[in-house]
Amino acid sequence: MEIYTAGMGVFPFGLLIFLTVGCSGRPFYPLPSKAGHENKQPLQTFRPYNIAHRGSNGEIPEETAAAYMRAIEEGADFIESDILSSKDGVLICFHDVTLDDTTDVAKHKHFATRKRTYEVQGVNVTGFFTVDFTLKELKSLRVNQRYPFRDQQYNGKFSIITFEEFIDIALDASRVVGIYPEIKNPVLINQHVKWPGGQKFEDKFVETLKKYGYQGSYLSKHWMKQPVFIQSFAPTSLVYISNLTDLPKILLIDDVTVPTQDTNQSFWEITSDPYLDFIKNYVVGIGPWKDTVVPVINNYLQEPTDLVARAHAHNLQVHPYTYRNENQFLHLNFHEDPYVEFNYWLNHIGVDGLFTDFAGSLHNFQEWTSMEDNNKKGASNLLHEIALMISKYNSNV
Repeated sequence: MEIYTAGMGVFPFGLLIFLTVGCSGRPFYPLPSKAGHENKQPLQTFRPYNIAHRGSNGEIPEETAAAYMRAIEEGADFIESDILSSKDGVLICFHDVTLDDTTDVAKHKHFATRKRTYEVQGVNVTGFFTVDFTLKELKSLRVNQRYPFRDQQYNGKFSIITFEEFIDIALDASRVVGIYPEIKNPVLINQHVKWPGGQKFEDKFVETLKKYGYQGSYLSKHWMKQPVFIQSFAPTSLVYISNLTDLPKILLIDDVTVPTQDTNQSFWEITSDPYLDFIKNYVVGIGPWKDTVVPVINNYLQEPTDLVARAHAHNLQVHPYTYRNENQFLHLNFHEDPYVEFNYWLNHIGVDGLFTDFAGSLHNFQEWTSMEDNNKKGASNLLHEIALMISKYNSNV
């Protein structure tokens, strides 16, 4: 049996679970089924990629099944996730190494003794770390919205999901949807989680992708069926997994003040031409923090750097992060309009993809501007045909 849900299309009845929440009538998203979809609409490759950062987390708590399913509904090309590990070695989707900011762990008094202090990227961090909880314990927690100025109605409604559940969501979509998982904090994970046979975090990460059929270099036949970019801030992890898979990889680049977590290299070193020439042997692109591409002073954009041009000269894509609709995150040049920001980065700076918390907004912008371009081309072609007709007529007179 199938039923239709406004804005979501036709769904199998067994997949729809609704929750009545105050003033909202939105569906309470379940995990998807394993149902196959033949003749899926392929991934678009003719315009920059719409990368749903932690799902549609501008609307729904980040890295949850609901956030990812919402992002797919809104038109994301890729759904992005941070991959960490539980104490018992199960890979999970969660951004922070601690649970404090985006779960209700503090309400679970029986976990009060789990608080620890570990060194994370050279800084002592205190909190409830994912690596000190089993998957069963993590599943007992509920995820909350990170920012207080975003919709709070879904707080406490969704659980942490595993890497495999995340993959299932993408594969179950009715069109081809890519995944964009990050090897998150590998130094910390490898220090605290041990797998049988001496396997590392990176080994388990790639093993999971292979289990679900992810293979092939960028734009290959296999890749187009199941697209994926593997991302990490740790260069050694990307170099290491290059011996395990030919799937495309992206080197993430932090702010100018933050060195790489594994090699302690500066921003200036890893964005130098010699380093880009080296790393292009292992990655297909870079993912820089957007304010390092175009510096900002007093919330105003300055002159763009040459990072995008130099990356392109090394045949590297550029996927900056993170684009958010709220005024708190929009630089004053954009007049509180996220579409002006999208236009600047896509058409002026010329990047190849954007990480955004609002996949629906970026999708709408790209659809509308594509239609406008097509209309202009159509009008131009019509005028050209009329000119040819007049020319032929004149030559026959």
